[in-house]
This record gives sequence, structure tokens and C-alpha cells, in this order.
Amino acid sequence: MIAYIQGKLTYKDPTMVIIETVGIGYQVKISLNTFGLIKDQEVIRLHTYLSIKEDAHTLFGFAEAEEKRLFMELISISGVGPGTALMVLSSLPPLELHQAIVNEDLRTIQAVKGIGAKTAQRIILELKDKLKKDTGLAQGESRPQAFAHNKLRSEALAALVTLGISKSIAEKNIDTILKKEGDAISVEHLIKLSLKSS
Repeated sequence: MIAYIQGKLTYKDPTMVIIETVGIGYQVKISLNTFGLIKDQEVIRLHTYLSIKEDAHTLFGFAEAEEKRLFMELISISGVGPGTALMVLSSLPPLELHQAIVNEDLRTIQAVKGIGAKTAQRIILELKDKLKKDTGLAQGESRPQAFAHNKLRSEALAALVTLGISKSIAEKNIDTILKKEGDAISVEHLIKLSLKSS
């Protein structure tokens, strides 16, 4: 198992990074939370999880150990795969997800795309007691960054399409949010709002 990767950040978008170490470039899927935390660092270290399936080996990476731990808890639940767990962590920062589970906030968890009522109930039922024991959850705070309109729009659109939203719906949501929020919105916040509108 690959516990973490540290190396030069050679590529970054809201859903994936490439980290070069010892001449090898590792493609690692990330959440919006991690995207917001790594910002423009040249050398990064991500806690990783390697998902092995018959047709693919996929690395998932997290800027914080706590986010990886929540990811591991989520994928231990029947019906929640790595892709769904990453969608949950892209829609809800670790602290918000932690609080939603502990407070049995079904509505917040169910608002994540791809999470139905039964899955949301299962997440709460199986994790609330484990998470109630945790008191030291730290959350990295990501400040909104200004992006040029076209770059902001194209990055958000690419991420939403990768996460399974149809291009036409994603474009409509992005344009509506940009009109309301303006270009100073961060790309991760734009994607989160678009996911909630889908």
C-alpha cells in the first residue's frame, strides 16, 4: 500500500494532480478540499489510498490525514465506492461532514449528488458513534482566490463533467452562479455550489 506521495507538483486541476517523484509521475485523484489546500505549492505531500479493480488501479490523495480517514470510513460502507466518497468530500469539507454525521443531519448528506436517502441513512448509522469519539478534527481553511473568468469557468466545467454532471447542466449552473457571485469566487466554491444545484 502507498501511504503517501511527496514530490514536485507538475499538474493540478480541481479533480486531479500529477506528482513527480524519482522521475515517475503519479496521477492522483483529489477532492475539492485538497485542491483548495495545496494552492500553488511546488512540492506537495499527499496521504494516499490505492484502489485496485480488475480494469484500473486508481490513486486517491488527501492534503490532510483527517480527510483520508473520513474517506476510508466512507468506503467501508456498503454501496459507497471511492468515487462516491470523493464526491462527498468535494461537496462537504471534513469538518462539515463530521458535524453532519454526528448531528444526524440527513438533509446535508443527502444534498450530495449521487447520495440517496438510504445511503445517507447508512452513512449516519454506521459512522456517527465512531465520529462522536473524535474531538480534535482540524480543518484547513481555503480562501477564495480570484481567477480570470474563462479559466475559472473552464476549470469548474471540466471538474463537473469529470464528476458525472452533464455538460449542458454544468454550464447552466456555472453561468448562473458566476452571474450572482462574480469572478472573485474560488473555483472549488463554484464547483460546490454547482453540485448543489445539479
